[in-house]
Amino acid sequence: MESYKNITPQEAKIMMEEQKVMVVDVREPDEYAEGHVPGAILIPLGTIGNGRPENLPDINVPILTYCRSGARSAKAASRLAALGYKHVYNFGGILNWPYETEKQD
Repeated sequence: MESYKNITPQEAKIMMEEQKVMVVDVREPDEYAEGHVPGAILIPLGTIGNGRPENLPDINVPILTYCRSGARSAKAASRLAALGYKHVYNFGGILNWPYETEKQD
């Protein structure tokens, strides 16, 4: 079975600094606009289904998922792994993100 790995926000931050990763915010657009991890792309959980998201073309690039508290990002990570993505990591919720965030203009 395909699986993902839970990591801490600190581990996610190190990965973002040291390698090419795709940071995926799986919340809703209004939540994303209020504040998100810098560089994160928005792919709401409800849109992750049977096909691979267009903005995640490379199944080998590590994907880091998060949401507000960690529940939706765990579901999203599981779905992405099931779609064939090889390196999926869930770092939980933005509520636990101790680093900077940015707002959508």
